[in-house]
Amino acid sequence: MVLSTPALVLLTANLGLIWLLLAAPIGVRTIRIRRQFRERPERIWSMVHPLGRNRLWFPSILSSEPGAAEGRVVQHFAHADRRGNPISRTLEIDTDEKAGRQVYEARVVEDSALDPRFWAHYRERRVVEASAGGAALIVEQTDRYRGLAFMIFRFFMLRREMQQLDVWLRTGTASRSGVFEQPATQAAIAVFSTLLLWPFFGFNIWGLALSTMLTVVIALHELGHLAAYRAFGHERVRMIFIPLLGGVAIGSRPYNSLFEVAVCALMGAGLSAFLVPILIAISVTGGQVEALQGLAPPAMTLLLIMAAFNFLNLLPMSRFDGGQVLRQVFPTRDALMGASFLVTAAMLWTGWRCGIPLEALFGGLAVMLLLSLTGSGSVKPREALDEMSGPERLMAGFGYYAALAIHGYGLVYACEVIFTR
Repeated sequence: MVLSTPALVLLTANLGLIWLLLAAPIGVRTIRIRRQFRERPERIWSMVHPLGRNRLWFPSILSSEPGAAEGRVVQHFAHADRRGNPISRTLEIDTDEKAGRQVYEARVVEDSALDPRFWAHYRERRVVEASAGGAALIVEQTDRYRGLAFMIFRFFMLRREMQQLDVWLRTGTASRSGVFEQPATQAAIAVFSTLLLWPFFGFNIWGLALSTMLTVVIALHELGHLAAYRAFGHERVRMIFIPLLGGVAIGSRPYNSLFEVAVCALMGAGLSAFLVPILIAISVTGGQVEALQGLAPPAMTLLLIMAAFNFLNLLPMSRFDGGQVLRQVFPTRDALMGASFLVTAAMLWTGWRCGIPLEALFGGLAVMLLLSLTGSGSVKPREALDEMSGPERLMAGFGYYAALAIHGYGLVYACEVIFTR
C-alpha cells in the first residue's frame, strides 16, 4: 500500500497544524479587544469591575466579594471543579479611577481547581474611557503561551463576553453559551469540514464519499468520549468540530480520578471498536448473500478509515489518546517506557502487514516522536487526582490492548481485502 500525494499533503498539514496549535513556542503575548458602547462610562465600569454594582451581570459569575486582605477579591463561578462545586478564584486587583477614565489591573493568586503555576504569567487589565456617544471598554489579557490554541480560545471568549455585555445593556439578560457551541452550528461545521477534505480525496463522487466517511468516523470517535463523560457524571457535554484536525469532546468539569482520565481517553477508540466485527461480517456475508453484495465495498472502505483513524489515536504518545491511557495505567517511568516500546513495535508490525514500506513507517514514527517531545505543558489540577485501584488499572489496561488489537486487526483485514484481493 502506497500513500497518495494528496494523502501525504493532508497528513503533513495535520501534523503542522497540531504543532502550531499545541506546541509552538509563542511566548508572552497580549490579547487586546476594544469595544464601543452607547452607555454611560459609570455603568460600564460598574459591570466590569470585580466589585462594581452590576458585577454579577454575566451568568458565569455567581459571586464576587471583597477578600480578607486588602486589594483581594474572591469570585465564585458557575463552572464546576472536580468535586462538582463552583470554582473559586482569588484576584489581587489594583484600581485607578480618574475623571473620564477608570482602570483596574488584576492577577490570580489562588484557584480552587488549577495549580497556581497555571496563572504565574497571567495579567488582566480593563479600561473604561469616556468617548463620543458613550464609553469605550478596552480589555487586555497577557500570558505566556505554548501553542496558539489556548490564545485563540481566550480571544473568542473575550469577544463573546463583549457581545453578551452589549446584549445585557439592551435586554437585561445574557447567556453563557454562544452560537458556536449550538448543535446546528456544529452540524454546519461538520459539513464544511467534509467539503474541505473533499479535494484531498479527489473531486468526484468517490472523493466526496471518502471525506463523508472520515467525518462520520470523527463524530463516532468523539461520541465515545462524550459517552464516557456522561458515565462519569458530567451533566453538560459538547462536541466541537475542528476542520482538517478532527474534533474535541468537552466535559462539564475537570477530571476527578486517574481512572476517569484513562476511560474517557480510551472510549474514543473503544466505542468504534464495536463496529469492526460488524463491518467485517458485512464483507464476509457480502460474498455469500446477493442482497449484501453492494454493501461490502463501502463497508471495507469505512473499516479502513475507521480502523486507521482510531489505531493512530492509540499511539503511546502524549498528544494522543493512547498516551493518555498508558500514563494513567503505568505509574512508573520505567513501566511506561516499556509498555510504550512494546505497543510501538506492535503498531510498526501492523503497518508492515498493511504493506507500508519500513522507511515510511520509521519516518512517520520519528515525526510523531518529535511532535510528542515538543510538549505544551499540561494544565495541572490544584490537587492530585484520585489514584487507580488494582482492578481499575487492569480494566483500563486490558481495555486499551483490546481496542488496539481490534482496530489493528480491522486495519490489516481491510488492507488485505482492498489492496491484495
